[in-house]
Amino acid sequence: MDKRVLSQSGLAVVVAGIATLAVAPGYSANLVMWMAIAVLMAASLRFVLLIGELNFATAAFVGLGAYGAGVSTTILQWPFAVALLLSGVVAAAIGFVFGFVTLKTKGPYFLLIGFAFTEVVRLVYTKVQWLGGNSGMVGIFPPQYLEAFYITFVVVLVGVLLIALYAIEQSHLGKCFVAIRDNDQVVQSVGVNVHLTKVACLCIGAFAAGIAGGLSAFVNNVISPGDFGFLLSTFALAYLKVGGEDSPLGPVAGAVLLVLLSSVALGLGAGEHVFYGLAIILSVLLLPKGVVGLLSRLRPGRRSQEHVA
Repeated sequence: MDKRVLSQSGLAVVVAGIATLAVAPGYSANLVMWMAIAVLMAASLRFVLLIGELNFATAAFVGLGAYGAGVSTTILQWPFAVALLLSGVVAAAIGFVFGFVTLKTKGPYFLLIGFAFTEVVRLVYTKVQWLGGNSGMVGIFPPQYLEAFYITFVVVLVGVLLIALYAIEQSHLGKCFVAIRDNDQVVQSVGVNVHLTKVACLCIGAFAAGIAGGLSAFVNNVISPGDFGFLLSTFALAYLKVGGEDSPLGPVAGAVLLVLLSSVALGLGAGEHVFYGLAIILSVLLLPKGVVGLLSRLRPGRRSQEHVA
């Protein structure tokens, strides 16, 4: 990863963290944290797209992270840092097993398996009584010393994870992921274990999704099985498509825009799901490269270069 890009990204995270100190506690603070968590979910979905697979099990990994944090905090009474780290580790561990079994399939088959896995995991939550069953788990609070600054913590942590995901994407491993997407047989011919490499990509994405789930558990203080159905994966896909999947800034733009708009659409009830569906359809039809792609084309320098070409 270019040092200049790294320094700029780090500065942006610091500025965003400082800006959160001006956000008033209450709904506004929660809205900012929901945006940050949505960004991380969309970024985890985009990361798995590097190998050319649409991971509809993202919602399952978010749920595993949330329940991992909930069990660690309310039942095991483990420290906050351990609980949050465990949320990512649990999701990555289950992601390894899931990916090892399923990543021999491709395209729509993998997507459908991810959809089914998400629903199976959700049903398991409803049947396990020590996880709260249908009622879920309550009392998942961040530590008192962090409560006043939790919004800053969430935004900075999400920013650091986004930088880490981008650094991996730009590394030799990330280039190997993209090469597998373009032509996995060529990659296999040079001695790379394509299957295990794809599993590694899924595990990294699952870890990020698990951290997003852990953060959301501490934001909402309550989790239930219904929070982690396949619609959550649809929301993440909407963030990514609206923002633009070709750029690491796509998840940021899409999540911030749609979470802001959906805060208005909350009064629509079930119509909120229609809202996200329309967002995906319109973005595919009108903004194939997303908001970030549109802004890139509108840059004065870019337009002059295209004119010269």
